[in-house]
Amino acid sequence: MSTLERARCGLKAHPLALDAAIAAGVLVCMVAGSFVVPKDGHGVAWGVCSPGPASLVLMTLAAMALVFRRRVPKTVLAVTGTLSVIESVTGDPRAPVAMSAVIALYTVASTTDRTTTWRIGLLTMTVLTAAAMLGGPLPWYAQENLGVLAWTGIGATAGDAVRSRRAVVQAIRERAERAERTREEEARRRVAEERLRIARDLHDVVAHHIALVNVQAGVAAHVMDKRPDQAKEALGHVREASRSALNELRATVGLLRQSGDPEAPTEPAPGLSRLEELATTFRSAGLRVEVARTDQGTALPAAVDLAAYRIVQEALTNVQKHAGATKAEVSVVRVGPNLEVTVLDDGAGEAAAPGAGGGHGLLGMRERVTALGGTLTTGPRYGGGFRVHAILPVETRTTAQGEPA
Repeated sequence: MSTLERARCGLKAHPLALDAAIAAGVLVCMVAGSFVVPKDGHGVAWGVCSPGPASLVLMTLAAMALVFRRRVPKTVLAVTGTLSVIESVTGDPRAPVAMSAVIALYTVASTTDRTTTWRIGLLTMTVLTAAAMLGGPLPWYAQENLGVLAWTGIGATAGDAVRSRRAVVQAIRERAERAERTREEEARRRVAEERLRIARDLHDVVAHHIALVNVQAGVAAHVMDKRPDQAKEALGHVREASRSALNELRATVGLLRQSGDPEAPTEPAPGLSRLEELATTFRSAGLRVEVARTDQGTALPAAVDLAAYRIVQEALTNVQKHAGATKAEVSVVRVGPNLEVTVLDDGAGEAAAPGAGGGHGLLGMRERVTALGGTLTTGPRYGGGFRVHAILPVETRTTAQGEPA
């Protein structure tokens, strides 16, 4: 950083010192200007003359007032304006004390609103120009008198322009900060949604496969001594379920890796195309599962396909874990723009509601359906058992009517 830049930063950090330096510069300019006066009072030819003691006192007082122009700008303008009027009326030759009033008027205009600037600026221009034209020793049309009018107008205009520029810069800075905050909030929201989705997937995978492993392990332990062949078959199911759980966990956790990671999973997410495979895993655990579908050939969005699969998976897992049922019925039906997924069982009804016992199965299903704009209905069936019914929108209303979405 150069010496000039360091000095500039130091003055900005100490505004009173900066104002004192400006006041000293204005005093030097006023004193230097007081030595140049018009000849013969006509304002055309110029000569050199020493200022009187009274003019030097007025210039010094006006410069001292400018030191406080940031703290009390209107008061400083009133003081410098009064001193300028006194010099205009009594000075002969006249000293340029009005220069301090121009600086004070600029400060007022740069720190207040435009309406106030117009009012104070017009008042200052009128008073100083009238005092110079009517009370001064020069003719009213003298060039020096017209200069007072011009310089006060320039001071007010320049101050208003600086104030407007500051307002524009501040507005741009605030918009940039607001946009930055919005981007950060959006990023945090997306991260939270992604974490919730991954948590749901992990819950579905773990709950489903661990439930099957638990059932098959119990079967193996029960028949190990009497029917070793059946125990061997059950252990095979345990191994297959654990392998599937590991594969799905690896695929889900792989979403947390960087996009360029070569080990990131590339296989598609499970969908209704694997529904029969899912039902087979439960059948091997002793639960009779019947599947009825009328949606073959329907192209489903990936989110809807995954949500339907997970709803069936979670519902059957809860039937296996809580209901004590022997039979479950799964139906997937396309009804207009919606896909309806229903899971029925003949278990213990309300006591076996998904998520009973503090689990998150029902909550996870409801979040998935709500995220897609669908509805989920759960409850005990008349005559026993439990029912899970989800309606997932596949098409918007416009698309369903054959018009472009």
